[in-house]
Amino acid sequence: MPVALEQNDGLSLIRLEGAIDIGCAAELKGLLVQALGGGKPIGVSLAGATDLDVTAVQLLWAATRQANAAGVGFALEGQAPEQVSAALADAGFERFPVPSQAG
Repeated sequence: MPVALEQNDGLSLIRLEGAIDIGCAAELKGLLVQALGGGKPIGVSLAGATDLDVTAVQLLWAATRQANAAGVGFALEGQAPEQVSAALADAGFERFPVPSQAG
């Protein structure tokens, strides 16, 4: 499964695996909405991601904005894999549009 949501007492963690593209956009959107509705900080793990298309990036960026408006933390857990960062840079993104968790 390319998109999964793990919830515990203090965090909702969305794990992205493999190529995340328009084919799993509805599933990603549903999990983001579910996580945002939980009111807990949200982490996104890209450790297993090999590619993110513009649809996935747009959904993550929109969720970041929604979380900020609701006062809910939203951040990458760790760093984006090099191949994902390179592809986004080639597409014109100077940096990933979701903040990285400090520490």
